[in-house]
Amino acid sequence: MEDEFADRSFEDENYNEIDAHGQRWDRRSYTSCSFIDADLGGLTTHGVVFTDCDFSGVDLTDSTHIGSAFRNCEFRRSRLWHSTFRSTSFLGSAIADSRITPAVFDEVDLMLTSLGGLDLRGLDLTGARLRDANLVGTDLRKATLRGVDFGGARTSGLRLNDADLRGSIADATFWTSAVLDGARIDTVQALAYVHAHGLTVSD
Repeated sequence: MEDEFADRSFEDENYNEIDAHGQRWDRRSYTSCSFIDADLGGLTTHGVVFTDCDFSGVDLTDSTHIGSAFRNCEFRRSRLWHSTFRSTSFLGSAIADSRITPAVFDEVDLMLTSLGGLDLRGLDLTGARLRDANLVGTDLRKATLRGVDFGGARTSGLRLNDADLRGSIADATFWTSAVLDGARIDTVQALAYVHAHGLTVSD
């Protein structure tokens, strides 16, 4: 079914508590709109851009987002679990006190996103961009993080126990501030860990 509002832009609109369950949105643009406590469960978006929108208390359960973007948006007490995000950006957004796992994140951009304190255990973020993200106190135990870009991320207290970090990119502070017990790393990362802790490898 075609979206009758495709290619339209909306600004400063109030969609609080709206029921859009199961709808399909194509190529829409929302700027400074409020979706507080909205029911967006089962929503499908294609190429939709949300900028400076408030998704506090929103229900996005079982939703699918392809080529969409949530830029500088706020998610608080939100439910994103059982959803799929493909080629989607959360650039500069803040997510707090929200339920995310289980969910599918495929080729997502989480640059400058605040994920501090979230429970993301077991999440597969392979190839994701987490550059300059806030990961303070985030729980990523047993997560798959292969090829992730952690450059510039704040990682104090980040829990990475038993996570797969092979191929990921990180600054020296990453190796000293995160909890890494049981994490899987590659040879290059092992050397970075050694140098970050002021150790020397010799025969």
